[in-house]
Amino acid sequence: MKRDDAYLLDIVLAARKAIRFLESMSWAEFAKSELHQTAVIRPLEIIGQAAGRVSAETQQSHPEIPWQQMIGVRNRLIHECFRIDLKAVWDTVHTDLPALIAQIEPMIPPESEA
Repeated sequence: MKRDDAYLLDIVLAARKAIRFLESMSWAEFAKSELHQTAVIRPLEIIGQAAGRVSAETQQSHPEIPWQQMIGVRNRLIHECFRIDLKAVWDTVHTDLPALIAQIEPMIPPESEA
């Protein structure tokens, strides 16, 4: 499942990026900054795209990971781009992404094995 390893790494890297983009911002600053909104939404799209490409076997082996939710978020961000709930984006980055990283990181083999 080397391909899955790459998608899992994509998820973790994108999640870390979204968290890093908001680490020194308040909600009020984020709500006013189109630049930061766009910068954070893109990694969320990547997470959903990569989650959708993880094999069914890996997804079934890890039902504790919200695969369909990640894919659904990506679809909403792409297809309903004019109705994005910024508070939900903020909450996802601060609440869901750290937990997601903790779940997925152990599934990624060290670089020497990849």
